[in-house]
Amino acid sequence: MLGQHRSTQRKVPRGADDEQALTEDIIALAKQYGRYGYRRVTALLCHAGWTVNHKRVERIWRREGLKVPLRQPKRGRLWLNDGSCIRLRPEYPGHVWAYDFVEGRTHDGRKFRILTIIDEASRECLALIVARQLKHEDVLAALADLFIARGPPAHIRSDNGSEFIATAVQHWLGQIGVKTLYITPGSPWENGYNERLGCARLRPNGSLRDELLNGEIFYSLAEAKVLIEAWRRYYNTVRPHSSLGYRPPAPETATPPYPASGSASLHLRPDMAAMGLIH
Repeated sequence: MLGQHRSTQRKVPRGADDEQALTEDIIALAKQYGRYGYRRVTALLCHAGWTVNHKRVERIWRREGLKVPLRQPKRGRLWLNDGSCIRLRPEYPGHVWAYDFVEGRTHDGRKFRILTIIDEASRECLALIVARQLKHEDVLAALADLFIARGPPAHIRSDNGSEFIATAVQHWLGQIGVKTLYITPGSPWENGYNERLGCARLRPNGSLRDELLNGEIFYSLAEAKVLIEAWRRYYNTVRPHSSLGYRPPAPETATPPYPASGSASLHLRPDMAAMGLIH
C-alpha cells in the first residue's frame, strides 16, 4: 500500500445526489414537449425550481438518447443599396404588429383558418381567431376588438393577401392612423415573427403548427377554438422564448421558486396543467 504511486489512486465517482430526480424531470418534460430542445427544457426546469445550467441538462439529454431538434437553415434578407434592411424593426411594444393566416383541418377533413396577430417587439400572441372562413370583415372585427383593449399600434405588417389589401381595411386603418407594411410578394421572411408563430410557408416546423396543429386531432370546430385559445395563453404566459432570454412574453403573475422535487411538469399553474394533454 505504501509503495503505490499517487497517480494510481482514484476516487470512485458518485454523481450528484439529485441526478436521478433531475433525469426524471428532464425525461418528463421531453415527453410532454416533444419539439423542445435542451435549452428550452432548462428554462422550464429553472422555472420549476431547479438550479441547473444548460450544460448539465445537455449531458443528461444526450446520455438518455433524447433527440435534439435539427437547426433551421439560415435565410437571407432583402437589403437596400446603403446596407439597411427593408423590414422595419420593432422598437417597443405596440410599435409593430403583424398578422397572417394559418390553415388547419378538423377530423372530417374540412379546412379552417386561423388569423394570427402578434406584437413583434414583445412576441406576445394577441389573438388567434378560428373560423371556417375569414374575410376582410372578420379581420376588421378582430383588429377593432384589440384596438379597443390595447390601443392601435403604429404599424401593422402583413403579406399581400386579399383580406389585408382590401380597400376597406386600408381605409379604416388609415383613418385610425395605423400605417400598413406590406411585404414583398414571395418574401415571407420579411414577416418572420408571424411566420415563425404560424409557419404557413417560411417554417413548416414553427410553433403553432409544430407544437399543436401537427399533433392534435380536432373533432369539431368548437374543440379547435378551445384548444387553440388555450395554447395561445400557454404560449404567452408559460412557454420559454429564446429571443427573450427563455422567458414568456406576457407572464400573468410572478410565481415563487418551487422545490426541486417530483416532476417539473407538475409545477405549472393549475390552469396550465391541461396543456400537457394536447402535446
